[in-house]
Amino acid sequence: MTQPMNARCLCGAVTFTATPKAMEMGVCHCGMCRRWSGGVFMAVDCSGSVRFAEGAPIGSYKGSAWGERIFCRECGANLVWQTQNGEHQSVALQAFDDPSAFKFTSQIFIDRKPESYAFANETAMMTEAEVFAMFMGEEGQ
Repeated sequence: MTQPMNARCLCGAVTFTATPKAMEMGVCHCGMCRRWSGGVFMAVDCSGSVRFAEGAPIGSYKGSAWGERIFCRECGANLVWQTQNGEHQSVALQAFDDPSAFKFTSQIFIDRKPESYAFANETAMMTEAEVFAMFMGEEGQ
């Protein structure tokens, strides 16, 4: 298991720690993540480990029946996508003090990726249907 790592928003008003499940990052190509991040959402799986500093000015947007997006209310930086029960948490890669520490290993919603860009890295890939099946399976457990 990895150690907790420091992370923060653009303006520094929100600081937090998160423990990556692995030193790996992935991207999401879904339409909501692309609009939210202005590109793809590059994230690290830190399920259940995100700890915000007391009084951090975080906001939340519930974009679906099961997911929510956490952001800084001061600068607007996107910080975490999580299931509403908080069990699955994906932390924005660039929020970490050292984003270069992570290896690019996966892409989700690959069937929603626009044709205008592509990554050269070889990664695992999941379609929208595969992602929904994964999360619906967690809900039913």
